Amino acid sequence: MVNPNTQINLKTHLTQLSELHAPSGYETPVRELLQQTWQPLVDSFEVGKLGSLVATKHGKQGSGSARRIMLCAHMDEIGMIVHGIDRGFLRVSRLGGIDARTLPGLPVIVHSREPLRGVVGLQPAHTLKEDEHAHYADLKHLVIDVGLSAEQVAEQVRVGDIVTLDLPVLALAGDRLAGKAFDDRACIAVITVCLEALQSRQHSWDVLAVASVQEEVGSFGARTEAFRLNPDIAIALDVTFGTQPGVDSDAFKLGDGPPISLGANFHPMLFTAIEAAAARLEMTLQHDPIPMFSGTDAWPIQTSQNGIPTALLNIPIRNMHSTVETVDLRDITRAGRLLAEFIAGLDDNFLSTIVWDG
Repeated sequence: MVNPNTQINLKTHLTQLSELHAPSGYETPVRELLQQTWQPLVDSFEVGKLGSLVATKHGKQGSGSARRIMLCAHMDEIGMIVHGIDRGFLRVSRLGGIDARTLPGLPVIVHSREPLRGVVGLQPAHTLKEDEHAHYADLKHLVIDVGLSAEQVAEQVRVGDIVTLDLPVLALAGDRLAGKAFDDRACIAVITVCLEALQSRQHSWDVLAVASVQEEVGSFGARTEAFRLNPDIAIALDVTFGTQPGVDSDAFKLGDGPPISLGANFHPMLFTAIEAAAARLEMTLQHDPIPMFSGTDAWPIQTSQNGIPTALLNIPIRNMHSTVETVDLRDITRAGRLLAEFIAGLDDNFLSTIVWDG
């Protein structure tokens, strides 16, 4: 049974999520933490065959009789994979869309037979040719140094070992945090806030809280779980660009509330219904027009089976795909409260209100 007295510290929760090491295909640490955190908030768990976690919170009608809404955020992060060993130094390839510009000088963990701490090194500037100074180092020019001899590295590290960035969350001024993997664990935290808020709300629909795998390499977890679960409607959650120097257009202010997307990837009536829920909370949503493919889990969910009405709610972050992704906790709290308000307002007739009228 769910526990109405559960109270989760959002800052602590998001810090724990961020500091776990779980790149695409290796999400087990996040899944295990969520099973502990969500256990008092939901009625049951399933683990999909690719590793996605599905937590079900039943509506007041009980199991098997209610309509179902899927909330989906991905739990994987960008990382690297060892593809070669050069005299004791590790050569790596991308595991997801890691930005090589951000890597030089960063600490990493090489997940070999035993975890090894290392650093990302690059050729010293003093030794570069004149025309090489004008270019960022590409990933092929970087190496990882774990401090061992070539013989020791050969014994302990294998081609195919994964590598993750290793920096703690930094508390900035006000309600802002900087850290790795807030894409998309900030949105996992949104689902946590929603599930906690629903402890004191009645709702008719079953809630399927999905922490999906492998979004950064192709949204494979969302694709398979949407097909398997075939919910009546879905809301995907992902990050979007926060305003910062050089990123002013198509970007959103931190702390001004969650942006909601509109465009071909999203059901317009579902967009309107979520806006109405925000109005009931006297909450203003920023609008995020996306005319084509959204590049999020919303795309495979929308086109699963014979089509699932889908919306996309976002959390703005700065410094995307870096170790200092920056979020505002107020956006996460508001997004979670909005989801709970929307879910509590769903009734048996809701689907008839969003049908296409020709």
